[in-house]
Amino acid sequence: MSSVSDGTDVVLCDVREEPLSVDEVLDAVRHSQCGGIALFVGVVRDHDNGADVAALDYSAHPSAVETLQRVCAEVGARHGVARLAAVHRTGHLEIGDTAVVVAVAAAHRGEAFTACRDLIDTLKSTVPIWKHQRFADGSDEWVGLP
Repeated sequence: MSSVSDGTDVVLCDVREEPLSVDEVLDAVRHSQCGGIALFVGVVRDHDNGADVAALDYSAHPSAVETLQRVCAEVGARHGVARLAAVHRTGHLEIGDTAVVVAVAAAHRGEAFTACRDLIDTLKSTVPIWKHQRFADGSDEWVGLP
């Protein structure tokens, strides 16, 4: 766990090949002073831009966890929330598998919702994790490459 100067705790940040647990992320941000917890769960869907998705693979740069920790700290500082957690999956994922789980705890729901959206959006645009989509027709596409 790392704490930023404004009192925000980044309680869980990881990139892993093992299946993700929503309960692990939710439990990580719980705190007696927080009345609002916002949670986002991203799952592999069966389509993208009109094409049928068969499966996908996520790859991560070695700096991904460090970058994810920095993103969590920055989002926490921007919104003054109490606790943040984010875990992203790598490796092969099938339709319906959980790809990412982020959670934010704050004194009130409004701050939690706003910070949670900022966290997932910033994670997706900043953390070096790339998606290799495999389509039902045999074609494929990389998403998120620099």
